[in-house]
Amino acid sequence: MKKSNGLADPREMARYTKYYEHDGMLRAYANRAMWLAVIFAGVAVASLGFAIYVRVQPPTVIRVDKDGNAAVVGGPRPLGVGMLSVSANASSVDSSLGVGPTDLEGRAVVRQFLTRYLAYTPDSVDRNLAEALNMMTANLRTYSMNKLRDDDTVGKIKSDHIISDFEIRSIQPVKGTPWAYTVFGVKEVHRVKNATETTDQIVGRYNVRLVETTRSEVNPSGLLVAEYGEQQMVGDRESGLVQKSDLGTDGP
Repeated sequence: MKKSNGLADPREMARYTKYYEHDGMLRAYANRAMWLAVIFAGVAVASLGFAIYVRVQPPTVIRVDKDGNAAVVGGPRPLGVGMLSVSANASSVDSSLGVGPTDLEGRAVVRQFLTRYLAYTPDSVDRNLAEALNMMTANLRTYSMNKLRDDDTVGKIKSDHIISDFEIRSIQPVKGTPWAYTVFGVKEVHRVKNATETTDQIVGRYNVRLVETTRSEVNPSGLLVAEYGEQQMVGDRESGLVQKSDLGTDGP
């Protein structure tokens, strides 16, 4: 309500916000936005500079001589680092660097192969032989499959209810031949025919030679069985009423 002299009532003017309060809030928001823009611009410039620095760095070149020693011949070199010595059989080096398998891996492949190939039951013979065949090279696999088919090995194992137990006594590398091993083990074969069980206990010598191939998820060791042969050294047969297993004894 206005007074008669044309001036506004002071009580009515008090209800309105002062103009400089609105102006101060706008200036505060503007200052805050400006500082945020400056900070983010600095972060962007720093990131761009780091990316350019990384791109202009020379590549690292490592030269390996015939003795297996590696030397950094290009790229940035950390302080105090000179010649790197790399062993072809170092198990601590990652397999992705192209380092060959170790002797421990070779022994593990031999043990796994013989256990699958020589230990089975009528129910597990198909799976065990298939896994053992997949560990062979292509030519040895073809030869072994033809021999198993011609001898009807799987059929005889199932018809005679043959159970074969196998225990490895020792695995020794052959001197002068890489990835060749001589294995001594005891195989105990139980078969039932005409309601009569017979047990054959055979102490044998097994010769296994491996070859190197590319490492993969299916074959992480990169080793395959290239040659396999067995030779019976001692064998006994029991057909009496009382039979027992001697695989757990200390001697063959």
